[in-house]
Amino acid sequence: MTLISAPPLRERRIKAALKHTGLLIFVAFMIYPLVWMVVSAFKPADQILTDPGLIPKDLTLDNFKDGWHALNRPFSVFFLNSLLVTLGSIVGNLFSCSLTAYALARLQFRMRKVYFAITLASVMLPFHVLVIPQYIFFSQFDLVNTYWPLLIPKFLATDAFFVFLMVQFIRTLPRELDRAAWIDGAGPFLTFWYVVLPLMRPALVTTTIFTFIWTWNDFFVPLIYLTRTQVFTVPVALNSMVDSETQTGVGMLFAMSLLSLLPILVFFAFAQKYLIRGIATTGLK
Repeated sequence: MTLISAPPLRERRIKAALKHTGLLIFVAFMIYPLVWMVVSAFKPADQILTDPGLIPKDLTLDNFKDGWHALNRPFSVFFLNSLLVTLGSIVGNLFSCSLTAYALARLQFRMRKVYFAITLASVMLPFHVLVIPQYIFFSQFDLVNTYWPLLIPKFLATDAFFVFLMVQFIRTLPRELDRAAWIDGAGPFLTFWYVVLPLMRPALVTTTIFTFIWTWNDFFVPLIYLTRTQVFTVPVALNSMVDSETQTGVGMLFAMSLLSLLPILVFFAFAQKYLIRGIATTGLK
């Protein structure tokens, strides 16, 4: 019987060095645009598009000063608008998706499996297919240029991904807990509120994190419904800073984009461990 000897130590080290070198080059290509944006935010406006280097010749804070009042109002207004929409979306998803998931995972009613299949199928339906019907619907109720078109769908469990996430988690909970609550006289809602919901914390935290990130960065939906400057969210306000013909305002755009990243980075830094724990315990393996 012939034994296959392991590769020499030197050969393994060379392969490891080549692999890590390739990964570092790939990472450098990936983060270069972000680093260039951060550096350009501190460059004078006339050097941003002419100097692609990462070492600025001159440093200035004019982009931040000018960008903060670029749209005839403080940029804090748009931060507050985004915060309002984001918090409302989080509350709506937690409320509606948890109730829907509990019904699909625990309650027995006709066509339950059909409804769950429709919910899953809606994940594959492109959102753009629904844009025109939804816009016509909300415009008939004079809700354009308000936040209701952004918030109402969240309270109707339209984010099927989170419904599926919570259904998978609830299915891992022992049904004996439900039966014990029923024996004590609790109905479906009390069982959900006092027994199931407290145990859904990992799934709820995961939903909160994803909803915050996706809603804060959402550009397409607010662009459709919000046309007045005073109701702009951060992504729509950033889009309004740049003149498409003269390309002026790029420095202000980079400066405000850098500020708009801070809430995401801070939120993710504090919530990262809950995100990993939530995904690991929701059946997505």
